[in-house]
Amino acid sequence: MDITYLLIPVLIGLICGIAGYFIGKMNSRKDDTLSASLQSDLDVCYANTKNLLNRIKALETDLAFKTKTHSANHKHFVLFDSETATVVMGKRIKENDMKIIEGIGIKIESLFHHSGITTWYELSETPAEKLQSVLDAGGENYAIHNPITWPKQASLAYQGKWKELKDLQENLLSGKE
Repeated sequence: MDITYLLIPVLIGLICGIAGYFIGKMNSRKDDTLSASLQSDLDVCYANTKNLLNRIKALETDLAFKTKTHSANHKHFVLFDSETATVVMGKRIKENDMKIIEGIGIKIESLFHHSGITTWYELSETPAEKLQSVLDAGGENYAIHNPITWPKQASLAYQGKWKELKDLQENLLSGKE
């Protein structure tokens, strides 16, 4: 047997092995850059997640504070009883219908709704000066009204004190005491 027959396959194998080694090395460098890029993206995701979790925690704390404050402001919440209101007032009453307040009609109610005053409670907590400024902004036809008793009337309605509201309104002249 001739040695060249044996030497040629060994040399070809050795050359292919070395070439494969170098090709593998070059590809592994590309994988390392891909791996580094993916790791960088993952780190950015972790940072964003941490920021979002901190933001959620801050919003939850803010919500808890506002809920606590809101609960403290509404300790004496009264459920609306339309039957009692209807019997005492002599007409069907809808909850937060501002037209039951002596001196408030459809157009003034609309002005208040546009300015953010939509409930009896909100009306009862709004100073008469603020109500007057809403009326003044509505024009001459509204500026002539006097809202001095409206917060008191709204408070009675909100609290469900229908008899007291009716008695007060019977003593008013065009919404004025």
